[in-house]
Amino acid sequence: MEINQKIRDREIRLIGASGEQLGIMSADEANKIADEQNLDLVKISPQAKPPVCKLMDYSKYKFEKSKKEKEAKKNQKQSELKKIWLSMTIDRHDLETKARAAAKFCSGGSKVEVSIRMKGRQQAHSKLGVEVMHDFFSIIEDVCVIEKPPVTEGRNILMILAPKK
Repeated sequence: MEINQKIRDREIRLIGASGEQLGIMSADEANKIADEQNLDLVKISPQAKPPVCKLMDYSKYKFEKSKKEKEAKKNQKQSELKKIWLSMTIDRHDLETKARAAAKFCSGGSKVEVSIRMKGRQQAHSKLGVEVMHDFFSIIEDVCVIEKPPVTEGRNILMILAPKK
């Protein structure tokens, strides 16, 4: 963005600080007007014929713009992926405890990755692990939806849950 003396166009259309049209004039004349009012001359539309410039306090404009960007960044929702590990031989009460934690994560807006690592002979009975996953989901189906159903990947069974809309 060109400001003040960097504007070298032969003629420009000038807009005042409060938005009123001040007409078409040379860049030098516009700079004199800006100096008289203790403002900056800022080129806001370089493609127009003639280019459009505005009188404004440029440092204040930059500050307000950065403040708005920070506010927008702060208001963005960050979706985290929380992890919960289960066992194929998990007891019902332990399963409910882990399900409560997953429900808390989902209601907080995070996604939850539920996984089971199979050890030794458990790998031959991966269907039991998938059943444990379905039992786990049946406990918290009122707050979560299955984004990725239980899938066996090597020694692990993975399922991803997302919060309900």
